[in-house]
Amino acid sequence: MVGHLLIYLDGEYLDYSEARLPVDERGLQFADGVYEVALIWDGQYIDLDRHLQRLERSAAAVELTLPFTRSEIRAVAEELLRREGPRQANLYLQVTRGVAPRDHRFPPNVVPPTVIAYLKDAHFDHDGVQNGVAAITEPDLRWLRCDIKSVALLPNVLARQHAAARGVREAILVRAGVGVTEGSATNLWLVRHGSIVTAPESNWILSGIVRGVVMELARSEMLPVAERFATQEELMQADEVFLTGTTTFVTPIVEIDGRPIGDGTPGPVTTRLQERYMERIARLASHVAD
Repeated sequence: MVGHLLIYLDGEYLDYSEARLPVDERGLQFADGVYEVALIWDGQYIDLDRHLQRLERSAAAVELTLPFTRSEIRAVAEELLRREGPRQANLYLQVTRGVAPRDHRFPPNVVPPTVIAYLKDAHFDHDGVQNGVAAITEPDLRWLRCDIKSVALLPNVLARQHAAARGVREAILVRAGVGVTEGSATNLWLVRHGSIVTAPESNWILSGIVRGVVMELARSEMLPVAERFATQEELMQADEVFLTGTTTFVTPIVEIDGRPIGDGTPGPVTTRLQERYMERIARLASHVAD
């Protein structure tokens, strides 16, 4: 089935062609909203509760009151999956501050938030995961609250477009005075001399759900992990570099700015974590206790 034919919009399940938003919707006017993307694997949601917890944190950070409980929005997610049919897909869930006359200030009266949810077919990049992808570095021009999963993604869009124009998968963001932060839509990790380095949880990065899982897996495998900002020089001299994300899984980077990373092939630490992560997804999808 082609993805997102069915849209959940403010309490209704609509055909994609029927879903409409008013012009003065604040998500459209101001990018005044937050969102999440959760994986469906073999017809089962993976880590949906972790995603909903982060949605709650993002909403609280922008003073947006969610119009549902966690159990209520989970029921919507399950209903979408029931109606659309089990498959490999992603749930997109967005909540904005609603519809009100255009004004930078919050609406003076209570306005119902706009809630949008739909499923989009997931396309697992077997070649990229197995053989690695290329990336470029870009200056990190995003706002100072990258820890909020906001729908305001224009700097991310431009960075990813610059990568696409160069024929590579991802843009690795480098913040002046801070260091290497993350990818335009991923978290970034590097391996040097057997130790893993990734940016710490802070306002400079979005703390990815898969980032947290891979952190747990690395420590269970007794792999040393340092949470700090690497320099661009360290990045280019790394033995291995990899990305993590809900739609990226664990993907090796084998080339940055036209230069090979290590020997130009996925390294042993990356491969080990890939295997552990895919094993975990398989367990959760089959309802085996994690």
